[in-house]
Amino acid sequence: MADTQQVDPKAQRKAARLAQRIGSFAKAHGGAEGQVAYIGQRGARIVLVGEDGTWGDVVAPTYAIAEQAVRESGITVHESFDGEFAAKVRTGPYEWKRMAGIQLGGPANG
Repeated sequence: MADTQQVDPKAQRKAARLAQRIGSFAKAHGGAEGQVAYIGQRGARIVLVGEDGTWGDVVAPTYAIAEQAVRESGITVHESFDGEFAAKVRTGPYEWKRMAGIQLGGPANG
């Protein structure tokens, strides 16, 4: 019996492009781990943390595409962004200044 599951070629191409970006990030930072978070109608955010502590993210149009992208990229995926995984993130002066500015009367976002 033939497989009757429909495959969306556009979604597959998007997932493959995201997987390539994730792979490039991992290669540039000695490996990477990630976490997928649903962000509503905008889709899903894939937060990446490199082995060197560098972090970044990419946004997928759907949660399913995000899951496929991380699966294709081969990175380790965490259920949540906490604990040992979150502790791997290294922030620099830019992030600290920005966080302090927002909390201590800096310019409003938006």
